[in-house]
Amino acid sequence: MRRHFIAAALATVALLPSLSAHADQLADIKKRGELVVGVLGTDEPATFVDPKTRQIVGYEVDLVNAIAEKIGVKPKLKQIAVAARIPELQQGHVDLVAAGLTHNKERESQIDFSLTTFVTGQKALVKKDSGITEVPQLAGKKVLTIRGGTQEPNLRKAVPGVDVVTFDTSQQAFQALQQGKGVGYVDDEAALLRSYAKLGPQKAQYTVLKQNLSTESLAIGIKKGETALKAVVDDTLRDLEKSGQAEKIFVKWYGPETASGFQSRDFRFETDKITE
Repeated sequence: MRRHFIAAALATVALLPSLSAHADQLADIKKRGELVVGVLGTDEPATFVDPKTRQIVGYEVDLVNAIAEKIGVKPKLKQIAVAARIPELQQGHVDLVAAGLTHNKERESQIDFSLTTFVTGQKALVKKDSGITEVPQLAGKKVLTIRGGTQEPNLRKAVPGVDVVTFDTSQQAFQALQQGKGVGYVDDEAALLRSYAKLGPQKAQYTVLKQNLSTESLAIGIKKGETALKAVVDDTLRDLEKSGQAEKIFVKWYGPETASGFQSRDFRFETDKITE
C-alpha cells in the first residue's frame, strides 16, 4: 500500500512542470498586478519617447493602456528590438508585444495575434537626384531599412536584385539616407511619412514613391495558446471600436493635424483574419 502511495506521489510531482507550462497567463497577470508589454519606443507615432516627459507614448501605448485597465492591472512597458519581438514573447519575458508587429501566415505558427489594430503599406523614400520614380528602378541600388521586420523581405520580393542595408532602428536607417549611404529608405507608410515631414525645407530633395511594396495588417502579439488573454485583448479592442475611442486614438496620432496626415481611417478593429 505504501509503495502505491509513493508511486502516486512521484507521478504527481512529475506532472508539475507540465501543469505549470499550461498555467493561465491571464491569471498570472492579475496575480502580479501588472501587464508587461514589449514595445519598440523608437517607432513614432506608434511607440516613442516623449522628449518632454521621457515616457514612452503613442498609438499602441494607448491601446495597451486600455487593455491593462480592462484586466484591472497596471501597464509596464519594456523596450525591445524589432528582431527580439517574437523571442521575447515566446520566452515569457513579456505578456504582449505592441511593436509594429505584422500579422502574417508564417508568424501564426509561432504566436497568436489580436484583432488587426492597423493596416499600412510599406513605401520607399528616395533622393530626387537619384532619378528614381518607380519601385522597380531600385534594382541594383543600395536601399536602407530596419533589421528584423518584414520590410527587408518585402523589399527583396518586390525588387529582385536590390542591395539592402539594414539598421537596428528606423531612425538609424533614415539618418543613413540623409548621409548619402543609400539612394532609398523603406518603412511602413505611417512611419516613413512622419520621418519625411521632419525634413522641413529639405523635403524638396526627396520623393515618396507612389507604389506600395506591400500592404500589411499589424496586430498585438500574444503567446501561443493563451486563449483567455487573447479574449480580453480582443474584447478591449471591440469595446474601443464600439465606443468611438478607436477613431479618436487614431486621429490623435495619425490624423490630418499630425505629421502623418492621414485623412481617414480605412480599417476597423473587427477581425484577426489575414489573407497572406
